[in-house]
Formats: sequence, C-alpha cells, structure tokens
Amino acid sequence: MGVLGELEPKPVFRFFEEICGIPHGSGNVEKLSDYLVSFAEERGLFCRQDEMKNVIISREATPGYEKQEGIILQGHMDMVAVKKPDCDIDLKTDALKVAVEGDYIYAENTSLGGDDGIALAYALAILDAEDIPHPHLDVVITVDEEVGMDGAKALDLSDVKGTRLLNLDSEDEGCFLAGCAGGASVRHILPVEREERKGTLYTCRICGLLGGHSGGEIHKERGNANSLAGRLLEAVSKVTKIGICEMDGGLADNAIPREVVLRFIVSEKEDELEEAVRAFEKTLRTELSTKDPGVRIEMAKETDAAAYCLDSASCEKVKKLLLIMPNGIQAMSADMHGLVQTSLNNGIMKLGEKELNVITSVRSSVASEKEALITRITAITELLGGCVEVTGDYPGWTYQKESSFRDLCIKVYEEMYGKSPKIQAIHAGVECGILLEKRPDLDCISLGPDMKDIHTTEEKLSVSSAKRVFEYVCRILAEK
Repeated sequence: MGVLGELEPKPVFRFFEEICGIPHGSGNVEKLSDYLVSFAEERGLFCRQDEMKNVIISREATPGYEKQEGIILQGHMDMVAVKKPDCDIDLKTDALKVAVEGDYIYAENTSLGGDDGIALAYALAILDAEDIPHPHLDVVITVDEEVGMDGAKALDLSDVKGTRLLNLDSEDEGCFLAGCAGGASVRHILPVEREERKGTLYTCRICGLLGGHSGGEIHKERGNANSLAGRLLEAVSKVTKIGICEMDGGLADNAIPREVVLRFIVSEKEDELEEAVRAFEKTLRTELSTKDPGVRIEMAKETDAAAYCLDSASCEKVKKLLLIMPNGIQAMSADMHGLVQTSLNNGIMKLGEKELNVITSVRSSVASEKEALITRITAITELLGGCVEVTGDYPGWTYQKESSFRDLCIKVYEEMYGKSPKIQAIHAGVECGILLEKRPDLDCISLGPDMKDIHTTEEKLSVSSAKRVFEYVCRILAEK
C-alpha cells in the first residue's frame, strides 16, 4: 500500500499516487501518456493517442443515461516540475516523494503536480468504477499545458461526442471559472560580448522569495528575483566597475522566480561594493516585508580569480534590459472588481556565452492589450540591439451570459452545500478558450479542489477538498 493508501476516496488517491510515480514535467510526458493508454486498453475502452501524446478515452453511458447529453472531463497531464536547490531528485526520471501532513498532500522538496494530476485521478477513478452512473463520457487529457497549451492547440476533437465540458484545472473549491485570460511566451535574446578579466569574483544570490503562479498569484505583487537582479546590478555598478560572468534565475516562464544567481568580477572598491549589496538587501526587506518577508541576499567571494566576463558595453545593455523591462500587473479590469486584466512575468533568465535569454509570460483578458504589451517589450529589446521570439500564443475564454451547463453545476452545488458557488473569470489561463475555438458548441465550466502554492515546492493539495469535489463531480454526472 502506498503513502496515500488510507485516504478517501481510495480509488482517486491510488491513481494520484501512481501518477506521482511517473515523471511528467512539461515536455516529459510520454511515459504518463502511455500509462493512460494502457489503462484504457486493459479495460476495453476506446482510446486515441495522437502524435503530441494527447490522450482521449471514451466510455459509453451507463444504463438509463443513454439519452443524456454527453460530458467531457478535461485536464492536462504535465506539471510544472520544480525542486529546491539542494534536492537530489531528478524530475526527468525519478518519482515524486509524496507525503501527508494533516489535511494536505505535498511532495518532499519538489512541486506536487496536483495541478493537474488530480484531474487525471478523478477521471481514471470514474472510468474504472462500476457504481458511478453517467452519460457518455469523453476524457480529454492534453500535454504541455503549462508551456503554452501546445497539446490543446494540436488536439483533434472530431470523434468527441460530448458537448458539456467540465475542465478540472482549477484550485479553489467553490469557485467556478467561466472565463480566463489569453497569453503568450516571449523570449528576449540580447547578444553580448565577453572579455577576460581578473580580480575578486563575487557570487550574489537573491533568494527567500515566495514566488508563485504568474497568473493566479500575480496580484500578490511578490518580488520577482530576475527583475530585482537588475536593481542589484545598478546598485553595485554605482560604486565600482563590474564584469558579469553568470546570471541564472527562474525555472518556468509562468512561475514567479524565487531566486537568481549573479556572478561578477571586480578589481577595486570591494568594501564599497559589499556595503552596496547590504544596503540593497535592507531596502528589499523593507519593501517586501509583508509580501516576501524571507527575502535575503547571500554573498560569497573568491580572490585572485579570472573569468571571461561581459565587456562594459554588454554589462550596460544587460543591466538596462532588466531595469526597464516591465513586470507584474499592467492593468486591472474595470468590469470585474479585483480581476487582473493584463500582466507579465519575467520568469526565466539565463546568460549564455554569446547571448542573454529572458523568457516572459504575457497574459491579458483583452486581446488587443496582450498584443500591445508584446509590441512594447519587443521594442525595448530591439532598442538594446536584441530580438524576440513569440511562442505559445493562446486565446482567452470569453464569459458567456447564458450557459445551461453552468446553471446545472450551480444547482447541484447549492443542493449539496447549501450555498451558491462563486462564478469568476481569472487571470490565469485554462484550455477552454482553445477548445472552444475548435468546438464552438461546447458549454464549458472549470472547477477543482483546494490547492496552495501551485508551481512551487510548497504546493499542497487538500485531502478533504479533493474528496468533496470528487463527490460533487459524480453528482453532476448522475444528474438527468
């Protein structure tokens, strides 16, 4: 019996633990995709796996439900696979080390992948059961949702019979999503030149930040380590000339980076440089005392060092790019109180031998604002002599005033819980917008159990909430 073997509902957590045992970070989903195919074949269910490794599994209606409108259960198989710096787990090959503390499941030193492993666990438990009544079911599991929704874009829905789509990719029980932002990933490429320099080599690490999901938690205005790196470079450049050797921050464009490592060589005014670093650290602690109370700068040095560093002109370009590149909330919605309308997140930064790469996630519920922001940050990079590549562009999901499936979900929720759910649009992206472009006849809603700190090593899934939401989904399927 696994770690989750005693948790209820047992079938859900049995499948969830099996999923956690199969590496499935974005771009590394083949084994999990094949596992889903084997599951279907063993049970004699219709199954289609496409070239992208998307999987569709269908099951006919149970007796008495043959005339009911079909339902699509939909989620994605990839997770944002991140780990703590001192973790020795290889997320491309190793199983997650799941554990339970109180009401929460987590993974030791890594992200958990409750987003969206719980959707798969729900779907497999329902497909496997003989005592859950339902209409015709299509289970649609996509790949690489977390890196641009490429699986959904390539998906063929021609053999999917259902017209009511239940997306299981939300993280707040009792909040039903009925709209979302569109987005894109923008890679900024800035050419650099290097030269050999000698002196004292400093390693500075901005760390202790909370990070989080760049859509769901961007409104918390937590510190972005990559953006803060520009300010640190400006602070030390004011007191002495530096030669940047290394810059490395962030793990995913849609995760707010929690730490960044900077290495640079100086040949004079070391005391003043160290004072500047400590002064900037004090400034950050004041600015982020509530939002990121653990922020700190770790500093180490190595004397009599030599390295190939960026030349003066390249150092200046890199510093300016980070200083003037916008980050965070750019506009709030005037129509829905509290909803972020447009934002961006400088999620990944990596300095190579000949170029600096910064990958930014852009989001907006207004398509024209998304395009305007991409144009703006493109202009910034081009003015500094660089270029950009835009990938993973996906549409938003426009709120529909009339939805019979949403009305049904609300009715069942009120009967079970004695209160009404919240109906929201969110700043994060879900795949409904892309699927609606392919099948405009779909009637969509998105929901899920309580999760905390998705896309981070502090990710947690509520056991009790997962149980309640599973029971609720089964009630939806049983409605006539």
